[in-house]
Amino acid sequence: MERVIEPAVLEDRVSDSETKGLWVFGYGSLCWKPGFEFHKAVLGSVNGFQRRFWQGNATHRGTTDKPGRVATLVDDSEGKVYGVAFAISEEAAIPYLNHRECEQGGYIQKFTDFYSLEGGTIKVLVYMAAPSNIHWLGDSSLEEIADQIVTREGSSGHNVEYLMRLAQFMRRHFPGKHDSHLFEIEEKVLSLIQSREICLKSLMGSGEGCVTYIVRATSRDSSPSQGRRNGEARIETFEHTARVPGKKLRCLNI
Repeated sequence: MERVIEPAVLEDRVSDSETKGLWVFGYGSLCWKPGFEFHKAVLGSVNGFQRRFWQGNATHRGTTDKPGRVATLVDDSEGKVYGVAFAISEEAAIPYLNHRECEQGGYIQKFTDFYSLEGGTIKVLVYMAAPSNIHWLGDSSLEEIADQIVTREGSSGHNVEYLMRLAQFMRRHFPGKHDSHLFEIEEKVLSLIQSREICLKSLMGSGEGCVTYIVRATSRDSSPSQGRRNGEARIETFEHTARVPGKKLRCLNI
């Protein structure tokens, strides 16, 4: 299944009129490669969880013999995880997500509250892994997790790409919201890549299917040096994300 969508506007607020309908929370690859059509994307967070690379992946970022490490949510009463809430705009999105996340990934569904950065709360559908699922790898030292990520690759690309694109997205859109687990693994992965003389660019893939975001400047990121007025749009960029010319971006399932 293939989807063609316009570049999406990343927003930081939801209105009262948008509290109904189905929203999906992305905290991993959904942030930069959702693979389904949506009509709104909002930055924010969910409470009561931590993001951890404790879930194995034997399809997209690894194999049965050498599973990759991907993100899941784990319960933590004091935790907070930042990501993107997507307003789903088509019926095909849920069967696609159930196949991608549940059937292939070992995740389960759960509803929780999402808090946008600048106001508004909505219910979102979250996909998270249960420790009882067959792909669960669980807690390990950051060194072991980093080594697994550097040496794993699946049908959708290298495990390093998954980690790096997620870290880039979080650093860009949530400055000051330090995710120690994510960024410490990133640091160790980069160190391993350097010590083993691996070309990082070769691990990042072409960027095909990565969503292009148009970001509206707000009080969070506007400054005189940026030369933009509040509300003026800019195109989001990633160091390793491929650009697609014209108005449309091709988003492929992974």
